[in-house]
Amino acid sequence: MRLHLPAAVILLATLAHAEKWKLEYFYDQDQSSLAIADLKFPSPRRGIAIGMIQREKENTGKPVAMVTSDGGANWSQIPLKEPGLSLFFLNDSLGWMVTPKGLWQTEESGRSWRRVKGPAALLKVYFADAQHGWAVGTRKQIYETRDGGQHWDRVTPAAEVQGSPDYTHFGWIDFANKDVGIIAGWNRAPRRGARLPSWLDPEEAVSHRQWPSVGILLDTRDGGKSWRPQTSSLFGRISKVRLSPEGWGVGLIEYEDSFEVPSEVILIVWKTGQSRNSYKAKDRKVTDLAVAAPGGPIYLGAVEVLGKLNQAAVPGKVKILKTTNAVNWTEMDVDYRATARRVILAGDDPKNMWAATDTGMILRLVP
Repeated sequence: MRLHLPAAVILLATLAHAEKWKLEYFYDQDQSSLAIADLKFPSPRRGIAIGMIQREKENTGKPVAMVTSDGGANWSQIPLKEPGLSLFFLNDSLGWMVTPKGLWQTEESGRSWRRVKGPAALLKVYFADAQHGWAVGTRKQIYETRDGGQHWDRVTPAAEVQGSPDYTHFGWIDFANKDVGIIAGWNRAPRRGARLPSWLDPEEAVSHRQWPSVGILLDTRDGGKSWRPQTSSLFGRISKVRLSPEGWGVGLIEYEDSFEVPSEVILIVWKTGQSRNSYKAKDRKVTDLAVAAPGGPIYLGAVEVLGKLNQAAVPGKVKILKTTNAVNWTEMDVDYRATARRVILAGDDPKNMWAATDTGMILRLVP
C-alpha cells in the first residue's frame, strides 16, 4: 500500500538531496561521556534531552537533562535526581519523565522537575490532556489516570494476556487521534544457562539461534475505554509503533544476536488491520522511527552494522533514512562525525526534526 501524501510533501521529497542532518551539540568532555536516553522537541525552539554522564573508572553515573529554548543554538545542563528513561510532552512547557523509580513532571520545559504519583518500573507514558493519561511498564503494568496522576487504575485487559508477569513487559504506547491508540509489548522467558553479552563472546553469539518470543499488541478505538489484546509469535521484540491519523502507521521490530537482519520496519494499515514489510537491511540496525506531519514523510534512525553481530560494543555510523511511500527509502546526508549504538528521533514536522545518540550528540535536519 502506498501512502497518499499531500503535494507539498511530495515536493519536499524531490528536495531531499538538499537536506542534511547537522550536528548541533556534542558532549565532548575529557574522561566522561553522555548517553542520551530520549529527546523531545515539543516546539521549534524548545528541546529536552535526558541522559546519563558516565565518568571513567566510576561505577555510578550522573543523571542530567539538556535543555534549549533557542532552537538548539545553546544547551543548558540540568541535574536530575534520578536517571530518566523516557519523556512525554503535551506542549512546550508541560511534560513527564519516566525513571526506574517512578514519574516526574515539569511545567518549565525540563528546567525543573517534581516527583508525582506513579507506579515504579514504568517504561512509557502518554497523556491525551493534562488530566487523562496512561502508563505502561514491566510485569504487565498498564495504568490509567484521569486526575493528572494523583490516582492510577490498572487497565484490566493487561492481566488477560497470557504469560508470567516476570517476563511480560509493555514498552510503548501511542495514539493516532483521540480514539485510536496502541500499546506494544513482549513476553520472553530467559534461556537456560548464563550467557555473556554478544559483543564479549561473538563466536558463541553468531552460532546462537534466535529464540522466539511473544509479541503483544493492545489496541483501542474508543479513546482507551476498552482495549483489545492480540498476541503473535515473533523472533524479535516490538519496540516502537508510530500511528498516523490517516489510517496507517509504522512499527519497529528489533532482533538480537546473529539473526539474518538486525531490525525490520512494518507498515501497518490500522483501518483494515493489514500489515506488510516496509524496510529491512542486513547492515542497518533501525532503532527509532518518526512520522512527520499527518501524512508523512517517514524517517528511520539507524546505525551501520559491521560484521555478523546485531549488537556491537563499538558505535557505528549514524544513518537516517526517509520515504514518502513506505516502499522506496533514501539515505539522507548525515554529519560524518555522528556515531552511535542507538539513535533517537524527535519531531513531527519536516521543519522541526531532530536526532540524538547514545554517544552524546544531537543533530537537526536543515535544508
